[in-house]
Amino acid sequence: MDLRILILLIVAFIPSRIPGTFNEWIAYLGFFYLLIPLILFRKELKDVGFKLPKSWRSTLVLLGVAVIMSFLGLLDESMRSYYPRFPYSGVYSFILGELKMGVVMFLHEAFFRGFLLFPLAKKNKWLGILGQTIPYTILHVGKPPIEIPYSFFAGIVFAIIDLREESFLPSFVVHWLGSAFFDVLCILASQHSILG
Repeated sequence: MDLRILILLIVAFIPSRIPGTFNEWIAYLGFFYLLIPLILFRKELKDVGFKLPKSWRSTLVLLGVAVIMSFLGLLDESMRSYYPRFPYSGVYSFILGELKMGVVMFLHEAFFRGFLLFPLAKKNKWLGILGQTIPYTILHVGKPPIEIPYSFFAGIVFAIIDLREESFLPSFVVHWLGSAFFDVLCILASQHSILG
């Protein structure tokens, strides 16, 4: 196996082990999930999904699925109480938090569905799909329990779509917009007690 991939598989677990604030976490992710991989793959960025997708059709379909999954996620109290993941005190700080989450989602997708997926998939498609999905899923341990199977399934679907589109941008767009939509639903649910 490529030494760079082994390095990334180790690096994948470092940011979650370092204590810090939300902003510090973003900085850690930027260092470990973007800077280190950029150094390792600097000559091959297009080969690891850093380009526009061939089509946005799959992205639109997945966004529709994300909306449905968001409403289903509202049925789980642990999900409603866990999200959003950032502190906010009003509309503007909420929007800023979602923009920061966009950076977090970009870094995660670039790392897992970009730097890990594409090089492994060149050797074997399913090695690539599972090789990035398994560590991605492990990182969801400690979140609401439903996220473990959901992240495994999402990691596989995102990888298949990104490989087909030759870009990690579809999974980034769906991950970020789906997450932001769910955050809004959680806030509305808590403010209006629509779910009791």
